[in-house]
Amino acid sequence: MLEHRGGDPTIGIDAVGDDDLLRAVSRGDRGAFAALMERHARAMLTLATRVTRNVDEADEIVQDAFLKVWKMAPRWQPDREAKFTTWLYRVVLNASLDVRRRSRYAPLEDAGDPVDANPGGLDLAVAHQRDRLVAQALDDIPSRQRAALSLHYYAEMSAPQAALIMELTVPAVESLLVRGKRALRLALARRGITGIGDVT
Repeated sequence: MLEHRGGDPTIGIDAVGDDDLLRAVSRGDRGAFAALMERHARAMLTLATRVTRNVDEADEIVQDAFLKVWKMAPRWQPDREAKFTTWLYRVVLNASLDVRRRSRYAPLEDAGDPVDANPGGLDLAVAHQRDRLVAQALDDIPSRQRAALSLHYYAEMSAPQAALIMELTVPAVESLLVRGKRALRLALARRGITGIGDVT
């Protein structure tokens, strides 16, 4: 069972740090595991959904990530490992980018039914096609630049937040963002796309 700091049972679970929860998980404490999931699952699902653009895939990614948490908890060494949230974000981000790469060329049967030929339907079709081309273009740029852009745009993280996840300095992440946007502009231009937000 999870022990409260100082033996005070009035201290809520929110006051218990991630490392303490992981130590409890390593002893098989399912309550501590549930607390970790409740604390972090929503943010992980948001990131995975924004990167993959697929709720089902994102949900599976997050479930797999927390399964890894359960398995690695007995080996977790807080003094030697990265911060838990940094590690978790990295696991989810990498898995999401892998899914994005695999779905780069979707089978024809996954394309769905033709949209209605009304203005709204046509706009939706154009937006969907543009999103697919942006996803393909994102796959063309170097992985570190892709990771920085994914955290910044899909997870809506600031450069300092992305730097924490990527274990880089803020200037290094800012440089990756600048170079990544430049590379993405070129990749999009090759696909005939210009003028998307502050990327282009």
